[in-house]
Amino acid sequence: MARTPFGKTRKTMDPYAIYQRGDWTWHVLKTYKHPDAEAGDMYARWFIAAKSPMTYGSFEMGDTYATEITNVGNLVAASPEWAEHYAKGVKLPTPQDYLLMDNNIMKALSEFIA
Repeated sequence: MARTPFGKTRKTMDPYAIYQRGDWTWHVLKTYKHPDAEAGDMYARWFIAAKSPMTYGSFEMGDTYATEITNVGNLVAASPEWAEHYAKGVKLPTPQDYLLMDNNIMKALSEFIA
């Protein structure tokens, strides 16, 4: 099996994908396994930057189980490569476009500057 196409760590504001649920946001910065291998592994991990009410508006980074995000979060933005593996047939904005949408632009700028 080929190596994961998402194995290179990205910056918080340039993630492979963005998942959200309420006040929770997860930016996927890296995966450790190929998407095909993750499908049967409930312990597959992603390196993420997460923001929640408990992080007081900032991101905290670390590993989490992929299933914890996919079972709870909604995929709201994805790179074309990510969408090819995790959102087949769904049209999503890229993370950069999503962060620059009218309702997110001030939030994105404040996080980029901080």
